[in-house]
Amino acid sequence: MLMTATFLKHFDSIAEPRIERCKKHNLLDIILLAISAVMSGSEGWEDIENFGHLKLDWLRQYRPFKAAIPRHDTIARVICRLKADEIEKAFQTWISSLLEGTGCDVIAIDGKTARRSFSTKERKNC
Repeated sequence: MLMTATFLKHFDSIAEPRIERCKKHNLLDIILLAISAVMSGSEGWEDIENFGHLKLDWLRQYRPFKAAIPRHDTIARVICRLKADEIEKAFQTWISSLLEGTGCDVIAIDGKTARRSFSTKERKNC
């Protein structure tokens, strides 16, 4: 599972913001859930939670999710406490490793924006 190895390698260095007794859900589980959901079109904390419930079997191919999917308020609380520069660095190095692995110059994350079929002024699909 190449995705697991590369994802874990780059995001495992993000500092855990919670104290030990407050860790029901694994940090990497929450990060994988949030990134996967947002890259799939989720636009808020509740969307991320709903994505997790719908895609739990798929997510468990990469991480155990022993405590299942966290509630949206837990996801928000944990993600908001992470250091933005650590997330940015992990994401950039992860994407760079994917580019090297595929030999591509670009990985399109938002095809609608790339094709200009999304109106940023009105925040809706054209």
